[in-house]
Amino acid sequence: MAKHKRTMGKEKKQRRIPVDSCIRCGTCCMKGGPILHEEDKEILLARHIGYEYLVTIRKGELALNPVNDRLEPVQQELIKIAGKEDGWSCFFYDEKEASCGIYENRPLECRLLKCWAPSELIAVIGKNTIVRADIINKSDPIISIIETHEQECPCGEVENLILNLSQGRNKSKSLARLSELVSKDIAVRSYAISELELKKEFEPFIFGRPLHRILSDRGLSVRTANDPIGKTS
Repeated sequence: MAKHKRTMGKEKKQRRIPVDSCIRCGTCCMKGGPILHEEDKEILLARHIGYEYLVTIRKGELALNPVNDRLEPVQQELIKIAGKEDGWSCFFYDEKEASCGIYENRPLECRLLKCWAPSELIAVIGKNTIVRADIINKSDPIISIIETHEQECPCGEVENLILNLSQGRNKSKSLARLSELVSKDIAVRSYAISELELKKEFEPFIFGRPLHRILSDRGLSVRTANDPIGKTS
């Protein structure tokens, strides 16, 4: 037992040693992909990162604030590298190799990220970030569909309705409105795929996460005409 205690003490002492370089632990990459900035347009235009690997965080959507490490509604539209499957671990991070698949062409936030000295990264958070319209051809008809989607299915309203439910206010009306918003969200996405031939893999970038997924993450589901087997919570 005494030997075990001495070993534990040694481990604690080792953990207190200051870190002044990346030890490739992967913690930063597994917390989520970077938000993209104006400086990253060249990487996108050169196709080092395809749009199928991007996801839009819409204005009003709940997301992690890296400064205070809290979930908060974002104040502006953001584009970031998507996560793997249903998680947020950066798509390009290889956990087995502890390596980045696009290291030579990694975005600005990745280049500035130093977990032992975060001041450079903190200085650019929320500044000169790009939106979908910055990297989609202005003549592309999907632009008007995006605008319609934002008007018909605003994330800010969804968050307010979720708040009403959490506080026990107007439950039936809130659920009915959420159901309506989810139906509209599905309808717009379906139209873009069937009529504009939008590829399914581009949907998270074009429209952000589906509203039913956002609700599911919050422990909610609603019955809609598009989803007759849905359950009302």
